[in-house]
Amino acid sequence: MASGQTASLQLPSFLHGTFRSVQQKTRREGQRCGERYREQGTFPVPRQMLEVPPGEVVVAHEVVDFQRERPAWRLYMVSNVMSALSEPPQSSFPVRSDYEVLFRQTAWGALFFATTYMYPVSAERTAQRLQEVLRFWEPLESVRYLFKKLGAAHTLEELMVASCDWAMDAWCPVREASVRERLEMAVERMTRATREDCIEAILREMPRALEHAGRLKHRNVVADPAFQRERLATLDPRSFERVSGAYTGDLIGQLHDWDHELGLR
Repeated sequence: MASGQTASLQLPSFLHGTFRSVQQKTRREGQRCGERYREQGTFPVPRQMLEVPPGEVVVAHEVVDFQRERPAWRLYMVSNVMSALSEPPQSSFPVRSDYEVLFRQTAWGALFFATTYMYPVSAERTAQRLQEVLRFWEPLESVRYLFKKLGAAHTLEELMVASCDWAMDAWCPVREASVRERLEMAVERMTRATREDCIEAILREMPRALEHAGRLKHRNVVADPAFQRERLATLDPRSFERVSGAYTGDLIGQLHDWDHELGLR
């Protein structure tokens, strides 16, 4: 356990309550953070932290939050904070990025950003997000999580498989290891990845992206690994960074971009 950590998980008080109350509290928190950022370029810490009792359930995704009148720990609503703090006149990307950099250093922030896939999901940013989850593994392991699948309360390992299996499959396709070990290996490889390393990880994840890519007019062409490798090699640095983490959603977008380009010929 890292120095200064406790064995229990703590969440900001603005993430606990009924859906409506958390919605209101997170918006106020976002406005408070946005105002401080405009004035000083920094963010205030949450006013109050609450300990989550061991074994209690944390709602980590909006799609499973149906009992909205029931008080609950609603981690996914950190997104509401970020929406409010980046309201005009502030540019959304710098303020959101700075907010992530700061609060990714907390257990609750680490887990939110690792399971939410906020842009950019590059190899560098994904490694940083997963590294922080690993640093806070023990307190995060003390509770259970609801994520996408109704009625299924996940352990931390199950949550990371449900949310980040793409990263493990692309960067550490060794299934014999534990989830934690695979994440550690994935982080190590992403951290020191060259462009060629990223291409190899992307190619490992492309079959899954193709399964979910929907209608492609030139599927046989864009499904060819040789075509994929050639096109990845020609991407400009900014475009390549966007897909360098091998996140499935970004690869689906890239496949559709290639398919569209082929249709213009």
